[in-house]
Parts: sequence; C-alpha cells; structure tokens
Amino acid sequence: MTKYRAIKTDCDHGHTHDSRKEAARCNQLHDMEIDGAITDLRQQPSFAVNIGDSYICTYVADFEYRVQDCRIVEDVKGVRTAVFQLKRKLVEATHPGVVVTIYPPVRRKRRKAKKVAT
Repeated sequence: MTKYRAIKTDCDHGHTHDSRKEAARCNQLHDMEIDGAITDLRQQPSFAVNIGDSYICTYVADFEYRVQDCRIVEDVKGVRTAVFQLKRKLVEATHPGVVVTIYPPVRRKRRKAKKVAT
C-alpha cells in the first residue's frame, strides 16, 4: 500500500497495476480494443523530457492508444500531485502532438448557494 492507499492489483489480462482503479481501466481499454473502438494499446509508455541538451526527467504514463488518427496518452489518477502536474506540462511542451489525459475526468464540485438573511 502506498501513501495514497493504492493497492497493487492484477487486471484480467495478467498485468500488475499500481491501483485497483488502474487495473479496472486496463480491463475497460482492452474491451474497447477488442470492440474496435481503440487500437495500438500500450502500457507504461515513457517519454524523456529534454530541454536543449539537458535531460530533465522521464515521464511514464499508464496507457497509450489511438482513437482513429488521434494519439491518446492516459494517466489514471486518484490524487493529482504537483509533480504530476509539472511533468504533464513538460511532456506536452516537449512532445508536440502528445496530450496527456487524466482518468477519471476531473469533476467540478458545485458550490452551494449562499443563504440570504431575511
């Protein structure tokens, strides 16, 4: 168990994932690939971040796949850390055409209406 309480879990296809949520997403993506909705599914694709001649870091996503001609890089997140946000921006800036998506999508909380004193 990690500091975010993630438990390593195997998916139905024999891969070990860092969390139950990631294993469930792997199962969904494999089903989508079988149905023909996506192609070229890869696990743990890595992207080296270089600025000029300097190596900065390596970003390892959870999944990469194609929807028609669009390349999707996906990361399953329960907690969006500052390090993740920074690496995501660096990858998108140094690798043209790569957009890192987050699963599950961010849900915005609705604000409660303020009570008006009468």
